[in-house]
Amino acid sequence: MTIYKSACILFVIMCIPILLNAQSNKDESFILGCGLGENGGKDSDGRQWNPDNKYVSGGNSVTAKASFQDPSLLSEVPYMTARIFTSETTYKLPIQPDKRYWLRLHFYPSVYNNFNPVDSYFSVTANGVTLLNNFSSYITCQALSQAYIDREYSLSPLNSDVLELKFKPSDKHNGAFAFVNGIQLIQMPDLLFDSPSLVGYPDQTVDAKSMHMQTMFRLNVGGQYIPPVQDSGLSRTWYDDTPYIFGAAVGVTNQAEKNVTIDYQAMPKYIAPADVYSTSRSMGTNKDVNMGFNLTWVFQVDPNSMYLTRLHFCDYHYLQSNEIVFSIFVNNQTAQDQADVIGWTGRQGATTYKDYVVYVHEEAGDDQLWLALHPNPTTKPRFYDAMLNGVEIFKLNDTDLSGPNPQPSDMMMEYEARIRNFEDKNGHSRSFAIGGAAGGAAGFALVAAICIAVHQRKKRTPGSYTNSTSSWLPLYGSHTTGTKSTSGKSTMGSGANLAMAQGLCRYFSLQEMRHATNNFEESNVIGVGGFGKVYKGVIDNGFKVAIKRSNPQSEQGVNEFQTEIEMLSKLRHKHLVSLIGFCEEGEEMCLVYDYMAHGTMREHLYKGNKPIDTLSWKQRLEICIGAARGLHYLHTGAKYTIIHRDVKTTNILLDENFVAKVSDFGLSKTGPDMNQGHVSTVVKGSFGYLDPEYFRRQQLTEKSDVYSFGVVLFEALCSRPALNPSLPKEQVSLADWALMNKRKGTLEDIIDPNLKGKIKPESLNKFADTAEKCLSDSGLDRPSMNDLLWNLEFALNLQENDGTSSSTHNNSAHIDESDFEEVNLNQRNDMAAHYKNLSLGSEHDLSHDSAGNSSAIFSQIGNPKGR
Repeated sequence: MTIYKSACILFVIMCIPILLNAQSNKDESFILGCGLGENGGKDSDGRQWNPDNKYVSGGNSVTAKASFQDPSLLSEVPYMTARIFTSETTYKLPIQPDKRYWLRLHFYPSVYNNFNPVDSYFSVTANGVTLLNNFSSYITCQALSQAYIDREYSLSPLNSDVLELKFKPSDKHNGAFAFVNGIQLIQMPDLLFDSPSLVGYPDQTVDAKSMHMQTMFRLNVGGQYIPPVQDSGLSRTWYDDTPYIFGAAVGVTNQAEKNVTIDYQAMPKYIAPADVYSTSRSMGTNKDVNMGFNLTWVFQVDPNSMYLTRLHFCDYHYLQSNEIVFSIFVNNQTAQDQADVIGWTGRQGATTYKDYVVYVHEEAGDDQLWLALHPNPTTKPRFYDAMLNGVEIFKLNDTDLSGPNPQPSDMMMEYEARIRNFEDKNGHSRSFAIGGAAGGAAGFALVAAICIAVHQRKKRTPGSYTNSTSSWLPLYGSHTTGTKSTSGKSTMGSGANLAMAQGLCRYFSLQEMRHATNNFEESNVIGVGGFGKVYKGVIDNGFKVAIKRSNPQSEQGVNEFQTEIEMLSKLRHKHLVSLIGFCEEGEEMCLVYDYMAHGTMREHLYKGNKPIDTLSWKQRLEICIGAARGLHYLHTGAKYTIIHRDVKTTNILLDENFVAKVSDFGLSKTGPDMNQGHVSTVVKGSFGYLDPEYFRRQQLTEKSDVYSFGVVLFEALCSRPALNPSLPKEQVSLADWALMNKRKGTLEDIIDPNLKGKIKPESLNKFADTAEKCLSDSGLDRPSMNDLLWNLEFALNLQENDGTSSSTHNNSAHIDESDFEEVNLNQRNDMAAHYKNLSLGSEHDLSHDSAGNSSAIFSQIGNPKGR
């Protein structure tokens, strides 16, 4: 008996490691790079991806490497390798039956050996729950102008020890196959999905906790992109909300002061990172304007589905309840009548969130989810405003989260046809075109363009909200369908027609333009350029705009008019001037923009008439940083690289908060074939800012913008024009004069006298070194706009840090830019990835400029006030 007991004890002891190991397997997170070798690999965030082969069961599968790496892929892992399935195949991953899991699937539709992504149609199920059905990542990426896509799911407890993830090629397509590049399975904490009420049916609740979810959108409202490594422990990605804002009324962004502590109270910190709660978007301070519109976001969704909308709030500005009270509307229905963040949380800086569920019906055109905020005057709050910090939208279902493949736009199909025709004529390989057509541009943000584009189809009838004083549609809810003049042939190009047809910008009648400017009254002129005069105007009962009216004698009219509409109607960014609409009747052409209250950067540097016009060094740095962000977005965020080609201080405008916005895209070019590294084009631009390499070779690159921006940087430092013919010969060109003084060590002698003694030497050195590198004679020696941006950020940080000296002596220790770049490498990669995945793209005329336009090459000579 003793021997028997001893044997049992020994057996149990021997089993303990096995049991512990089994438990540990159930608790571990799986980050699998499909097709990776036995050592796996690390991505750009430093995360280790492990091989997937030991989890694959049954079926026929092979591994392969992508034939082409799209420029938007910052890391080969996990996207450059894939597992290809030619029959139903299952991954078996151990899980705990009572836990909820994140499941993330990563797809990069490229050519893998002989497998063409055009033929990839498949379904994916997780323990019987349909995640994807007849799914084509190629069509999806094509429609959204993305190189790759990720799908994120939140699976409720599956009551099983094993997750069976099945990939099955479609039987509806000949030669169909399935593939996946990466799989993440991560046990997730309780995100407190309880039983929110169904919007429109306050007596009905939805048991969200027991339902499976697909993440549709996750936005840091009013803030910046947050990469997975900066999330609050759950590896989520938070995107900028700007591309989803509807209309021109975008409100204002806010940030918590440094002395405000974000207080989660009893709420778990993993609900959302502090960066989400420390930034917000509100409507602004003008009561009359705020009462006239809704702060609105629009999201493209699958119809005939239920969606949970989670809104994150943290009021770090107000102290008491009833200071701002607002209504929340979801799809034309009141979700919250009297939202009062301080009333909910009880104190400043405290976080909270609200969940609302809405059902999107399957009706014609009903494939959008609208979120709108509007001040509620019922309780007579102190301020008429509304605010939001973050938003997450999840699709809910018990058994099926799949949706249809999106339909590529006519513009995209036309481009694809053009590519195919070009290849057929020239005998080019199709493999590269597939990679390039599927990628090169853009991520989640293009959904916003689709949302806006289908608005005209939708023909939604404006409704009214319960206890609301405003209608559903904001100021620019529908554009005016004015009638064109029949007195002359229309000069508006196809790009302008397309932009208007898709609802990307508004059409104004000439009568509206005359009314807005008091019949183009000269007293309303706020600027003059090569295109014509710019007027201050008022539309829609008080909304201020800037109206650029063409000069019939201008040589730059029609082409720039079309280019500006094509470019700006598809681009939305905080640091780009927003195009509201245009007018084209007979000989009249007008472009309507957001009004920039503080005019151009130039007039605040050396044309100010009052002491208040003098910008501080910090303000100048912030303006340069803002403009650099706008240009960086153009270079990396659009479908093709967009080169501005006329960067100068008169084309950097300042809003009421001195936020810089890049303007004037009449000379911009897109780079459809950057394999050559340049676009061959006739030289155009402004003297004093022209890239000498571009001038010599007539080959335009994004580094041409970098050179021009280097001149802008020295303008900001020295407060003098780029060209001043009245000065001695060696001083006429600011670029030459500044470089000569920089190399002689006498730069302090030529900086703005208002700045002397106010710039910290470290900040001055970093700024001057950056500007000098921008003006390198060879484009290869100049920094990218991304590097430039981060060096300017560093110069600002050096200026704001406490120091013992505020003089501008340049004998301080030199700081190597690599010190800063190494520290911020991961963050810079994250931002580059974000901007690469945050564009609306642009289908633009790919033809070269006519060589016959030589008279318009240097238009600033003929009109020194502007192009």
